[in-house]
Amino acid sequence: MAKNDGNDSLKRVTVSMTEETFQALDRVVKERGFDSRSQAISEMIHAQAAQHLSKIGSQVMAGTLSLVYDESKSAVLRDLSRICREHVTEVISSQHILLEGDHVLEVILMQGPAKRLRDVTNKLVTCKGVKSANLTLTPNLIPPLHAKGGK
Repeated sequence: MAKNDGNDSLKRVTVSMTEETFQALDRVVKERGFDSRSQAISEMIHAQAAQHLSKIGSQVMAGTLSLVYDESKSAVLRDLSRICREHVTEVISSQHILLEGDHVLEVILMQGPAKRLRDVTNKLVTCKGVKSANLTLTPNLIPPLHAKGGK
């Protein structure tokens, strides 16, 4: 059986679909720049599996939370910082990008049980001044930052 660069065994499946779905798949492959239909389908399945696992709640996952907020709201920075500090175990880092006007895009890298990450997201999105939030989760984990034994 063929192997990929990650030494994972490749499995072959056959998929039947309508002509309309087939054309849509080819359009996705072309527009997103996939090397093949297999690569596109594999990515779609991976994304769907991650979405499913994130709903279960107990699966430890890594994720990014993208927030857009109006920093002119007097308490928003304090409230966001307080919530992140309360969840320092899950919040790994954040990046602030200044947007037009008083708006800020903040991207927060998190890891932990999916339910807890959704809870942190819900706390952050309800802060006065937050305009939008989008949590994206993956079952692939961040390696430990400080391994035991000093390695």
